[in-house]
Amino acid sequence: MIGYLTIGTNDLERATAFYDGLLSGIGATRAYKTDELAAWEFGERSTLFTVTKPYDKNEATVGNGVMVALSAESPEIIDILHAKALELGATNEGDPGPRGKSFYGGYFRDLDGNKLNLFCYT
Repeated sequence: MIGYLTIGTNDLERATAFYDGLLSGIGATRAYKTDELAAWEFGERSTLFTVTKPYDKNEATVGNGVMVALSAESPEIIDILHAKALELGATNEGDPGPRGKSFYGGYFRDLDGNKLNLFCYT
């Protein structure tokens, strides 16, 4: 079981506003925020999604080949949230649509360049 996942940011306030606006669309609520990180939960005792300033105080960088996939209830929700991510300043990495026989996904990079995917099985 995954307890939490973390991605880096160089601007915590900007990242927090981005993920507040995006993650509420899939039922997440802010669990807490400190001067160094912010965390969202998807229900009581669920896996946390966190953004943080790097502990070593160096610049946050994007992992090559790293991607976070967030599940959604339907293709319609993915379409809405992908558009919302772009509206909030994300860059498109793949329009929402079917990928294979029963997978629907949309890809984007957040404000720090982290790659994310919104997906569901159809």
